[in-house]
Amino acid sequence: MVRIVDTRAEHIDDILRIEQQCFSLPWTREQLTAQLTDSMHVFLAAEDEEGRAVGYVGLMYVLDEGYISNVAVSPDRRREGIADMLLDELRARAEAEKLSFLTLEVRLGNVPAQSLYKKHGYVEVGRRKGYYSLPKEDAVLMTCFLSEEEK
Repeated sequence: MVRIVDTRAEHIDDILRIEQQCFSLPWTREQLTAQLTDSMHVFLAAEDEEGRAVGYVGLMYVLDEGYISNVAVSPDRRREGIADMLLDELRARAEAEKLSFLTLEVRLGNVPAQSLYKKHGYVEVGRRKGYYSLPKEDAVLMTCFLSEEEK
């Protein structure tokens, strides 16, 4: 069974492994540690029965705006609803902080991730040409509006 928890220092090695498995330009230990210690960030881990992180999501917020920095699930734990659990808890935290919206970038070719985000209320609001490298690819900007004024 998996539970969503605030990320702790002991999750960093697991998260670094997932980063390397999932992304062509993975975050470094320093980047991850900085997010954990910054009061303007929420960093959640999906923790298995042994206390290992099998997925994670990061959010930075400024005023009432939330920016999702990364979402990933270990390839061997996909299709178990872990990403859904992470996004649900992140949304609950964002609503508790009175954020107006959450936004993120996703690779144009990452259709499964786009479908996941759409299921959670995200809509495409734009594109960034050539945003990603290795390989070069456009980013799809997606936003989930949390407040009625933003909708």
